[in-house]
Parts: sequence; structure tokens; C-alpha cells
Amino acid sequence: MNYSNLLIENRERILYITINRESKLNALNKATLAELHDVITGSTHDDEVGGLIITGAGQKAFVAGADISEFADFNADEGRELAREGQIKVFDVIQNHSKPVIAAINGFALGGGLELAMACHIRVAANGAKMGLPEVSLGLIPGYGGTQRLTELIGKGRAMEMIMTADMINAEEAYRTGLVNHIFEFDELLTKAAELMKKIMTRSPFAVGCAIRAINAASTDGIDGYETEISEFSNCFGSEDFREGVAAFLAKRKAEFTGR
Repeated sequence: MNYSNLLIENRERILYITINRESKLNALNKATLAELHDVITGSTHDDEVGGLIITGAGQKAFVAGADISEFADFNADEGRELAREGQIKVFDVIQNHSKPVIAAINGFALGGGLELAMACHIRVAANGAKMGLPEVSLGLIPGYGGTQRLTELIGKGRAMEMIMTADMINAEEAYRTGLVNHIFEFDELLTKAAELMKKIMTRSPFAVGCAIRAINAASTDGIDGYETEISEFSNCFGSEDFREGVAAFLAKRKAEFTGR
């Protein structure tokens, strides 16, 4: 399917999703969010997709925020619906995807752009990338999960400072604080992200999905993460991947997982 604001390519079972609004620094508008919802939900049960990599077009920006012109005149009720719809249809869908999702941050990741990256399971950044949540300089706060996910990733004190000052940080600081997992040269970013994804894809897809759900449970209100881990651990024992993994280990051969 062709999209107006996204470039989609499947190579070696990795679905590359590129936000393609380079003239707008890949800012997220309503149409782009709708397209992201469509392609990400569609990948869930697509056997040709083993993992997803999200990046931005060009060399300047991953996503430099939301399209402010779309909500400049919103009232409180409209703002609430904007945040709720985005969280439910895009950001939470990414976080809870059963397949691994990597954000390849190629440039500025600001506001909703950083929130998009933080919803992904793993973040890698180009060495010139800059990240921030500047919403308070507009009289707003992050509305797509930024206050929650940033706190989980870098801690309350650092999140407080970063959000309240609206300051950007560079890739090195993001790596030091745990916001990104790796830093690469710009020209190597997608290649290195793919290498990481391919390593993950050699493991049991069934078990990876279980691990994602168990890890996410640690920060979900009203859910006992330890009980979730026990449940997901036990589910693995009923999978074909478990039987194949054990058989391959005992036979000292490479496992051939099916994700079932």
C-alpha cells in the first residue's frame, strides 16, 4: 500500500518505516499518525515481518515534533482527545507490539518525535542527533506519553529537568543517561540498526513477544509485573519454539524458530 507521508520497505523481513515529510522536518500531523497506525497494526499478523525500524527522511530530523498548526486553536476537550487518540492508536500500539520495534534517530527528535522514539522498544541514534521535549516553551506538556516514558528511561530527576527546561540533549548525553542504546555514524545508522534487529530475529519470536509483554508490565499501573513474568514464562513451555529451542540446544545445532 502507498502512503502519502510514509515510505515503506520490507527487506529481509525487516519493515522499514520512514516518516517522509522532509520539508516539514518530518513533523507528525493527523494524516501521518493515521498512516502509522495503519502500517504498524497491519504488521502485527504479517508473517513476512519479523521486526520494524522507524526512522525519518533526510539528514536533519527523525521527527521534529508535532504539526502545531493543526492544534493551535484547540480547546481543553479537543486537546484531551488529541492526546488520547494519538496514545491509543499509535504510541501504545508501538510499545505493545509483539514484534521488536527499533527507532533509528537520524537527526532532531523533538516533542512528539522523541515520544515516538521512546514508544519503540530500542533506540539507536546518529552521532549528530539531538533530542528534547520542548512543550513547556509553548505552554504545553508532552501529551503522547513523554512524561511517563522519559521518567522510566532516564529517571525522575533527569526527566523533570529535561521537560521543565525544554532543553535539548545530544546523542552522547542521551546514551549516557540510557535514553538511547547505541550511537553510530550517520551513514551507518540504518545498517547497524538492521544488524541489531537481525540478531533479535534469530531468537524465538514467540519468546521475544512474551519478553516484551513482561517488561512492559513493569511500568503498567494495576498489573503485577512478576505475575506477568510467571504467566509469560509458563506460556513459553506450550510453544513450538520452546521445543525447537531445547531440541536444537541438545543436538548442538542452530534452532529454526517459527514463532509458534
